[in-house]
Amino acid sequence: MESSTPPSVRPDRLDALASAVETTDDRPTLAVESPYDGQTLGSVPACTGEDVESAFARAREAQAEWADRPLGDRVAVFERFHDRLLDRQSEVLDLAQAETGKSRFDAHEELLDVAATARYYANHAADHLASRRRSGAVPLLTRAVEHRRPVGVAGVISPWNYPITLAVSDAIPALLAGNAAVLKPDERTPFTALELADFLVESGLPADLVPVVTGRGSDLGEAIVAEADHVCFTGSTEVGRTVAANAGRHLTDCSLELGGKNPLLVLADADVETAARGAARGCFANAGQLCVSAERVYVDDSIREAFVDAFVRETRRLSLGASYDYDADVGSLASEAQLERVRSHVEDAVEKGATVLTGGRRRSDVGPYFYEPTVLTDVTPEMAAYGEETFGPVASVYGVSGIAEAVERANEGPYGLNASVWSEDTARAEQAAARIDAGSVNINDAYAATWASLDAPMGGVGDSGLGRRHGEQGMARFTESQTVATQRGHPLVRPEGMPRRLWVWLMNANARLGKWATSWRRGFGGE
Repeated sequence: MESSTPPSVRPDRLDALASAVETTDDRPTLAVESPYDGQTLGSVPACTGEDVESAFARAREAQAEWADRPLGDRVAVFERFHDRLLDRQSEVLDLAQAETGKSRFDAHEELLDVAATARYYANHAADHLASRRRSGAVPLLTRAVEHRRPVGVAGVISPWNYPITLAVSDAIPALLAGNAAVLKPDERTPFTALELADFLVESGLPADLVPVVTGRGSDLGEAIVAEADHVCFTGSTEVGRTVAANAGRHLTDCSLELGGKNPLLVLADADVETAARGAARGCFANAGQLCVSAERVYVDDSIREAFVDAFVRETRRLSLGASYDYDADVGSLASEAQLERVRSHVEDAVEKGATVLTGGRRRSDVGPYFYEPTVLTDVTPEMAAYGEETFGPVASVYGVSGIAEAVERANEGPYGLNASVWSEDTARAEQAAARIDAGSVNINDAYAATWASLDAPMGGVGDSGLGRRHGEQGMARFTESQTVATQRGHPLVRPEGMPRRLWVWLMNANARLGKWATSWRRGFGGE
C-alpha cells in the first residue's frame, strides 16, 4: 500500500488554509480523513449559521466595488488564475488525492476542466454579458435593449467527489459576471476548495469576494439558501429537493445538478473493442463516483457476447492504486459509507440471482476503501443495483433487441443526466440520442465529449436537476435581465383629442404591420 502523504500536503500548509476560514467566535473543528490510509490530514472550523451570515455580509460589501470594475480587469484575474492553476497543479492534485483517494489521472482531468472553464469564460464573458437590442413595441419608434446585471452573491454548495471542478467551476462565471461567491465545500474535502480560493486571491481577486465556509451541509445549507441571491448545488436528489424547497420559500433562484443512473447504449453496428474501452472508462472513472458515469449498459443482442467478453477484459486491465503518481487507473472510494453502499448493492444483487463477471471484492490490501471495478449481469428490478444510483465502480450489462428497445430501457427511471451511444453510423446514433431523456448525450464517447464542450449547456432533466452549467446559460443564471425601452416621439398613449376609434384603428394597423414584417423577414431576411 503506497499511501505516504506528499510533502505538499504538510500540516503547516493545511493549518494555514484552515486559518483563512473566518468565524464570528471560536468553533469546534472537524477532522478531515485521507481515504488512502484512513489517517487524519488536518481539521477545519465547524462553521455555524452566524458565520455564513458574516461571510455573505463581507461578500456583499466587496461585490459592489467588484461589479463596478471594467470587465477587462475581471477577465485578467481569471487569465492569471488559469496560468497559476496549471503552473502549480501538483499542489492541487496532491490535495485532491489526499482528500478523496482518487487516482491522479482523475484528479488531473478535473484540474484541466477548471483551467478550461476559466479560459472559456474569460474569452467569452464580453459576448455573454453584452447588452442586446430587442424588437421594440412600435417599429422605428421604440428602441428596446436588454442588459445583464449581476444578481449579487452566489452560494456554491459542492460535493466531495470532484473537489477541484465543483468547488469553483460554477463560481468562475458568477464572479466574472460581477458577483461574489460564497463557497461551501463538502466537509470531507475542504482543503482543496481553500487552496483554490487562495489561488484566486493570489491572482488578484479580492479575498472577501470568495469566502469559504466549512462545516456540515445539514448545519449550513439553510443559512446559505437564505442569504444567497442564487444557489448552485451539486449533490444527491434527496438533498437537492430540500435545497429547492428552501429556495422556493425565499424566492431564491437555484441551479441543481443531482443524481443519475446513466445509460450507455451499444448498437448493433458498434465497434465492439472501441465501445468496450469507452465503457470501461465511462463506468469506472473516479471509481464510479462521477455524476455522469454509466451504470446501465444496454447492448444489442447480436453483439452482446462479444461486447461482454471485451468489456470484462478491459475492466480487468484497470489497475488499482493508492499513489500520488499516474500509475493507477482507479483510486479509492471516498469513505466507509461509500464503500458500504457499493458492497451492499453488489451483495444484494448476487443474493437475488445476479452474476458477477469480474470484480465484486473489497481490496483492503490496497487501501481501506478500495473496491474492484465490477461488472454484473442478470440484474433484475427487485435489486437495488437495477434502479438506484450506486455511485461506485459497478456496471450492469443488459441485452436488448434493436434501437427502439435500447432507447426505451435507457428512458426507464426518474433520472435524466447523461447518456452514451456507440455506433459506427453516427447519423443513426444521433437519431437515437434525440429520443433519450437526458440533458446530455455522447456519441462514441462516455461523458467527456459533452462535459468538455464548454460552449454547450450541461445539466439534467427529471430527478437529475434544474438549470444548466457551461455556455452562455451557465453565466446568464448569475445575472438578472433588465430591459430599457426608449420611446421616440409621442408616448404610447392615445394623444389628447384623438378619437378613441382612430386610436384603436392605428393600434390594429401596427399589429398587422408587425405580422407582415415578421413574415417578410422569414421569407427574405434569412430568419
